[in-house]
Amino acid sequence: MATLKKRLTVRLHDTDAAGILFYANQFLYIHDAYEELLQLIGLPLASMLQDGPFSLPIVHAEAQYFRPLRVGDEVTVVLQVESIGVTSFVLAFELFTADDKLVGKAKTAHVAVSKQTQNKIALPEKLQLALKAFQSAP
Repeated sequence: MATLKKRLTVRLHDTDAAGILFYANQFLYIHDAYEELLQLIGLPLASMLQDGPFSLPIVHAEAQYFRPLRVGDEVTVVLQVESIGVTSFVLAFELFTADDKLVGKAKTAHVAVSKQTQNKIALPEKLQLALKAFQSAP
């Protein structure tokens, strides 16, 4: 099982008036990791959106916050595939500080949708196989 690790630095524009990471920006960080995963498995998001026959909209998202992040903090987003279904998959994310303190968790559920019909479809085989390499142990 592989994990994807994406390193980021908290920027001033990521914070709120209290000087800590604005809660919604955790979703920006995890989405950056998701886009990197798609690139790594050969399905770059830009190509999928422009030329692909399907899309993978997020149909559910949740997050937990354990510690504040401030400007200049280094963050590592760790991504694993939690589950793969017939038409959907769930990604699990953990966010850590440079000294390995867990600061947050998140999950996103994605569904394969035909661009032509806008109906749910089976996950393409190439995608299923690529995601399995990043699937967490049951």
